Amino acid sequence: MSLRRPLLNLVLRLREKRFLSRVEDPDELRDRFEQVAHWLFWPPRGAHFSSAVLDGVPVTWARGAGAGAAEDGPALMFLHGGAYVFGSARTHRSMLARLSERTGLPACLPDYRLAPEHRFPAALEDALSAYIALSAQRPVILGGDSAGGGLSLALLAEILKHGLRKPLAVFCFSPLTDLTFSGNSLQSNARADVILPAARTGELAGMYLGDANPGDPRASPLFGRFAGAPPVWMSVGTSEILLDDTRRMAERLTKDGVEVTEVIAQDLPHVWPIFCPLLPEATATLDGLAEWITCQLPRTAGS
Repeated sequence: MSLRRPLLNLVLRLREKRFLSRVEDPDELRDRFEQVAHWLFWPPRGAHFSSAVLDGVPVTWARGAGAGAAEDGPALMFLHGGAYVFGSARTHRSMLARLSERTGLPACLPDYRLAPEHRFPAALEDALSAYIALSAQRPVILGGDSAGGGLSLALLAEILKHGLRKPLAVFCFSPLTDLTFSGNSLQSNARADVILPAARTGELAGMYLGDANPGDPRASPLFGRFAGAPPVWMSVGTSEILLDDTRRMAERLTKDGVEVTEVIAQDLPHVWPIFCPLLPEATATLDGLAEWITCQLPRTAGS
């Protein structure tokens, strides 16, 4: 482990976890995350960003230097995290530009509707609309982090359920897969997690769910069905309160015959790849993921 890891963990515990433990206004949450992203998450040199709309859903395209320009080639589609309440394409576009640079694939980041203004299943509806429009144009590798990771898996279950064009693969950073919060790590890692305050999880989920059933597979993909799904890659840290969300999700997928790659790292913060290149472990994880993604791409003639 790098020397930067404990320093970053300390800063996150003292600043971000304390902030998340007390803030109540969704707009304050959104403004804070946008500010943090602006100062800490910078794109690689040569990155390019552009705006578009897919079936009524605003999206940002992030392209790293050298990313393919072919309009019908494979693309990444990434659903940002933020407890369905905050976060945006802007807060995550730098990380996706770095992944784009490593894979040579352009990345599409939908700005799905946020709670509490737009409750469940608004986020899934927007994700599905954007996916259908994008997958009609080109093959897709689907991804997401935290709530966006759970959303990407819920979207995968809907794709399979309705017989839509499958993504080539799916990847998730620290996904939130169980809004019933029945995993043991929610309590056992409550003190160890340096970002997420376990005591606020139900409150934030309530902003999204309203009166909806938290066990609905469209909200909690842990309870979904995934037979016939493409390969899935997931990462999580051992000290995260969402550790069991990944572990149990991997078991669920494996039971349904899905090929799963599970990366469980020691004492790294929630969604640590977003800290690339500040954190060496983040860089290494993105490098490993990019190699895995490249292996999922269709082989061209003569390759």
